[in-house]
Amino acid sequence: MSELGEVRDQSQEGVAAAVCTPPESAVTRVFHVLGKRWTGLILAALMSGPGHFTELRRAVPGISERMLSDRLTELATLGLVFRSVEEGPPLRVSYRLTDSGHALKPAMVELTRWADGHLPDSAGSCPEAFRR
Repeated sequence: MSELGEVRDQSQEGVAAAVCTPPESAVTRVFHVLGKRWTGLILAALMSGPGHFTELRRAVPGISERMLSDRLTELATLGLVFRSVEEGPPLRVSYRLTDSGHALKPAMVELTRWADGHLPDSAGSCPEAFRR
């Protein structure tokens, strides 16, 4: 066998050894939640403090009221966001992150650093709070 054949065989072995594998269940669970459109932006908007529904609607441009309501309900069900009703008139609803929601901040900061270093600017901008 030629040297080229031996090199070819070795490289094929290397390829066979480097097969992709299914993600761990924790990664699957994380992206099942954070992979949904708008979820990360809503969480990012709440990282700096609580907000009323209308403030969140303004903080996440392009989101519909229905989608914001759905995502907030989902995040509350998961224990990441706490919903509180302020008796009126007018009746106002505010949202804040729970301890579990705040625990996402280090991951959000690292994702922002990664995006700043590896994604083109046209992919969108990262919230200023995560650039520190």
